[in-house]
Amino acid sequence: MAGKGRGSSRQRGRGTSGAAVGQVGGGKAELAPDRERAEAWTLLLDGAPQSHVDLGDPGHLAFAYQRRIGHLIDLAAPARQPLNVVHLGGGAFTLARYTAAARPRSTQQVVEIDAALVAFVREHLPLDPQARIRVRTLDARAGLAKVPDGWADLVIADVFSGARTPAHLTSTEFLDDVRRALAPGGWYVANLADGPPLAHLRGQIATAAARFPHLAMAADPVVWRGKRFGNAVLAAADRELPVAEFTRRVASDPHPGRVEHGRALTDFAGGAAPVSDGSAVASPQPPPSVFH
Repeated sequence: MAGKGRGSSRQRGRGTSGAAVGQVGGGKAELAPDRERAEAWTLLLDGAPQSHVDLGDPGHLAFAYQRRIGHLIDLAAPARQPLNVVHLGGGAFTLARYTAAARPRSTQQVVEIDAALVAFVREHLPLDPQARIRVRTLDARAGLAKVPDGWADLVIADVFSGARTPAHLTSTEFLDDVRRALAPGGWYVANLADGPPLAHLRGQIATAAARFPHLAMAADPVVWRGKRFGNAVLAAADRELPVAEFTRRVASDPHPGRVEHGRALTDFAGGAAPVSDGSAVASPQPPPSVFH
């Protein structure tokens, strides 16, 4: 999950543990050093972990949902082939850094509404000046509208206001603009968060299925069973997805997950209706226990 809000004035400082702290649009931002990795940091907003970045090894993805998106970045094209990627939601730019390392010469656009967060991360965790990463400080849907038709090989949505995905990023109308921005054969990838009874996840599967013929979703088994609030990574495309290899990689992660696709995913959606702009609501608020 990630917390992103509107920009405000920035206050910089250093915590007693060596963490960088500041006030951003989403609340109190903190970059806490990783005790096990010398150049690694965790970004927290109001105490909730949002992103993990290893400047010495941007290919290291510590959070399970980011690893699953990383697998899809790896599988979207032959190894090291450059891609055009749109990241909706910036955080600490973890996935943009990963893409730049895994696929040199990729061209990337990051859309992040919180200008103060962007400045905070740029100051303390600078982007590689050689990486072709452009950051726009706009609402995700407004930023997506500026992407040229058919430009993106991947559109990755990881947008949270507080700990909830904004309603206007959950609809078929939003996905219509994703489709407009995608190149032929391009993929849409979304980080979703939900808990029992998983109504949000079911609705997002139905919404994606209304616009894309091929879907796959990865999540922890306890999330699939509706036993715990957590993240799920949804991939959608007009072409067949490499489900077998994605499944193998997700099952081999340090925190193994499960991938569903095809009829099993349709059955999981349980007849949920696609979400429109008129019916959209934000994703549910996670319980406090998620962050402790």
